[in-house]
Amino acid sequence: MDGDHQVTQLLADVASGKRGAEEQLVQLVYAELHRLAQSYMRKERPGHTLQASALVNEAYVRLIGEREMRWENRAHFYVTAARTMRRILIDHARSKQTAKRDGGQPVTLNEALLTIDSAVDRSSEMLMIDEALQRLERLDPRQCKIVELRFFGGLTVEETAQALEISPKTVKRDWSVARAWLEAELRDA
Repeated sequence: MDGDHQVTQLLADVASGKRGAEEQLVQLVYAELHRLAQSYMRKERPGHTLQASALVNEAYVRLIGEREMRWENRAHFYVTAARTMRRILIDHARSKQTAKRDGGQPVTLNEALLTIDSAVDRSSEMLMIDEALQRLERLDPRQCKIVELRFFGGLTVEETAQALEISPKTVKRDWSVARAWLEAELRDA
């Protein structure tokens, strides 16, 4: 059984309570989840109190603890994992956020945004991005998923296309539109 089908089958086995399925699933998905977590953590400030392994563990506990979730397939699992990791980091940023946003500086969505200076806490910017992503999700859920996987998850166009089961051309088009929309939203924020 290839990896995609094996993950999908193990997700169904975990949901049905099959003995040993959860341990097999962990062994199969841990490396990919850790890669995803490392991508998220590279965009955080140095010295962040969360480490990639802790992020993976927290996300995995939340994912598997969601007993009502019916996983469609491997792609659905990884998209949800990326979203869960982003939520964990947002929750962490909120807990550190002060009552006032710092400085009122405009924020742009580009790869330089989250290249963090060790002296700067970007919690408020992370929260602004999250709020904009929530608005985008209401408008176009697929574009939101593409942003999560490309920007936060560090996936390539091809990997994103595979995860969402769409063409690379669609990913490129939606990525371009979503980035332009988000940049306008953040500029106006």
